[in-house]
Amino acid sequence: MTHEDAGHYAKKHPAERNVKPEITEAVKQRASDGALSCAAAHEIAVDLGVPPEEIGVGIDLLELRIAKCQLGLYGYRPEKKVVKPAEAVSEALEGAIKESLVEGRLSCTAAWDIAKRLGIAKMDVSSACEALKIKMFSCQLGAF
Repeated sequence: MTHEDAGHYAKKHPAERNVKPEITEAVKQRASDGALSCAAAHEIAVDLGVPPEEIGVGIDLLELRIAKCQLGLYGYRPEKKVVKPAEAVSEALEGAIKESLVEGRLSCTAAWDIAKRLGIAKMDVSSACEALKIKMFSCQLGAF
């Protein structure tokens, strides 16, 4: 979505697109100040046994923002993203990232998998990507 479309998130989806009522209710309960954090969205997905993408659709249909991406890429105010390039990237992390690239980019899911496999913070993976000039794609919630 473009900056001009901000606040019109439901337009990303066909008019007939719906989500389960329990998703809508859970999102409404956890949202505050017009937003739901990435972490809360993923907790709801686990609690309801649905893919994170479904929670993202629910967030969009309610015209809420997704806040505080766990990779630090968006949803932070007043800055838009908080992730900074790593000062150094270990060979193990660089190798894991490069093995997981799709057309030169790293998916959100792959970043999470790398963090779990290496026992590091998710933001450490995105910080390494910033240092390596690697773009991220395919947010699990559908934000990008």
